[in-house]
Amino acid sequence: MDASEFRRRGKEMVDYVADYLEGIEGRPVYPDVEPGYLRPLIPTTAPQEPEAYEDIIKDIEKIIMPGVTHWHSPYFFAYFPTASSYPSMLADMLCGAIGCIGFSWAASPACTELETVMMDWLGKMLELPEAFLAERAGEGGGVIQGSASEATLVALLAARTKMIRQLQAASPELTQAAIMEKLVAYTSDQAHSSVERAGLIGGVKLKTIPSDGNFSMRASALQEVLEQDKAAGLIPFFVVVTLGTTSCCSFDNLLEVGPICNLEGVWLHIDAAYAGSAFICPEFRYLLNGVEFADSFNFNPHKWLLVNFDCSAMWVKKRTDLTGAFKMDPVYLKHSHQDSGLITDYRHWQIPLGRRFRSLKMWFVFRMYGVKGLQAYIRKHVALSHEFESLVRQDPRFEICTEVILGLVCFRLKGSNQLNETLLEKINDAKKIHLVPCHLRDKFVLRFAVCSRTVESTHVQLAWEHIRELASSVLRTEKE
Repeated sequence: MDASEFRRRGKEMVDYVADYLEGIEGRPVYPDVEPGYLRPLIPTTAPQEPEAYEDIIKDIEKIIMPGVTHWHSPYFFAYFPTASSYPSMLADMLCGAIGCIGFSWAASPACTELETVMMDWLGKMLELPEAFLAERAGEGGGVIQGSASEATLVALLAARTKMIRQLQAASPELTQAAIMEKLVAYTSDQAHSSVERAGLIGGVKLKTIPSDGNFSMRASALQEVLEQDKAAGLIPFFVVVTLGTTSCCSFDNLLEVGPICNLEGVWLHIDAAYAGSAFICPEFRYLLNGVEFADSFNFNPHKWLLVNFDCSAMWVKKRTDLTGAFKMDPVYLKHSHQDSGLITDYRHWQIPLGRRFRSLKMWFVFRMYGVKGLQAYIRKHVALSHEFESLVRQDPRFEICTEVILGLVCFRLKGSNQLNETLLEKINDAKKIHLVPCHLRDKFVLRFAVCSRTVESTHVQLAWEHIRELASSVLRTEKE
């Protein structure tokens, strides 16, 4: 494919993508295929000779689309949103064209510098304390990670390294292995499984703190476990506070937990993967109160801020705590400006060496939507979630299970878990809408997350009518 054909095929692909997104409402939101459906549809080996582009495009609809879950359908209400916007897609095209691997400033100065500025832009939208911003030559700064899971792991590894060095400085006879076996991290019993996974990868104990009646981690519960562990000779070093849990969008009590972490000298990491986008709205900023106590903070613009995956924003209050854990400088990666103090090399802030020019997506989206446009988008989703909540409350057969704060509604039929499992199975088998469940204590609960950029009130109402009809069918069957 030469430049001339690329121009032609590129225009065709843009048309295909636009047609796909404009017509996505007409596609079944969840695929009607069985595991292993794809292998019989394609050859067992790669072709020896080039194939025609037209044949590849035909196979998209024939082979790929039947197995796609359409996350951007206005009838997709599962998990949490995955962001998508035309400006972000265009920026991704440019990122692919430039194709730089921005592990250092010298590897592509614009890639590094735009990321630093965009993270400051976003930090200001969130009204983060100045300690987290890079522009005033402070000690903190922001970095784009691939996911919140990566951010949590990076923070845990940095906290682990910091604690080991502190203890060895005070007691040089202590070995790393001796310290490691006593290190303990903590998080709420409502935290995402990626926090537990970070503990596994980091080789440290992770303890879950029981949440209260609102599924929130409180200071008293954390303090009790900390005291028990210290008395047992263990070393608390890391706490993860979740703002907007995956199950029900509950919020750990940051204003209570933060001061304890600071007093105990424990690294505090905030995981706000989904909810963080809403903090750009003044009316939701209170949910981030207490961020000043944190050592690191992360959320995913690729969930709810119209920046396509992957783009996970992470800030640290003291970047040397992060870079100190990962810094390696072989001669082939060094450059003449790395010790100038004017720039950063992001390879020291992350696990992989390579990184894409992801800040282009932020730059395009922030400029083409503006802060007010992004705020309006968040507010629309929140309003739609409250509309769905209102519809559920009008039907006495159903109950709302947790407070609706942002774009997630947790609800269920009044009755047994089996009844609700049957209802969810019927909903997803019908493939008109897509939902996923959660467990809240001993209850099986349905989650309704407002996800699509194009979702409107009509889609919410149609989804509710569909749920009600299927609920009636389930209840009739139960009586028979």
